[in-house]
Amino acid sequence: MGTGGYSVGQVARLAGVTVRTLHHYDEIGLLSPGERTGGGYRRYTEADLDRLQQVLFYRELGFPLEEIAAILDEPGVDTLTHLRRQRELLSRKVGRLQTMVAAVDKAMEAHKMGVSLTPEERFEVFGDFKPEEYAEEAEQRWGGGEAFAESRRRTAAYRKQDWQRIKAESEEVLNGFAAAFADGEPADGRRAMELAERHREHISKWFYECTYEIHKGLADMYVADERFAVNFERVAQGLTAYVRDAIHANAARAGA
Repeated sequence: MGTGGYSVGQVARLAGVTVRTLHHYDEIGLLSPGERTGGGYRRYTEADLDRLQQVLFYRELGFPLEEIAAILDEPGVDTLTHLRRQRELLSRKVGRLQTMVAAVDKAMEAHKMGVSLTPEERFEVFGDFKPEEYAEEAEQRWGGGEAFAESRRRTAAYRKQDWQRIKAESEEVLNGFAAAFADGEPADGRRAMELAERHREHISKWFYECTYEIHKGLADMYVADERFAVNFERVAQGLTAYVRDAIHANAARAGA
């Protein structure tokens, strides 16, 4: 080829491999430069670059170098056949990776929510309500501290029936608040404060040890953030503030 072809340095840059790698391929007979200059320098031809592309494809797919050499030197197999084979292998690899990504996404969502539910089960239990929003807000408020970590630990083991019980108990307390509110019971009265205590005990039972201070913080969050207020306001307008006042009154009764 005379002065044509590509030097080892040029090929290394074009292919994104090291000169040392190309020397190694040459030493083991996997890819040797097809031409030499008059001065004895090794030069790679276009055919050599095609072979290098095949080598890199198969290497990316996990084939050992010895096996790649045998595949490329297989009699009667042309470049198009190799490309078709590689495309099939890559398609299979992409499929496996997509399956892995989906599995990781599912695991991340489960970890984020702290629940092990299918999408259908989640909708059946929670509807449009997103419990992870509470978790995110709690993490921000308490810095992912002991209470939040305890909630993650406990809820990780809960299944559909557990969440159904949690939802039923929560709705029972909510309906109790709504009835007291409708009956004109004062927020600092015994009936409302007892409901507030049941609410605190419900959290402690299922999620983490809900101190009176944490409970007051939750109550303030219910009022301040419309994402949470809507869960009370959909039952009765003004119920969010009523629940907050009852929780604060209950904490004061306990000396907190």
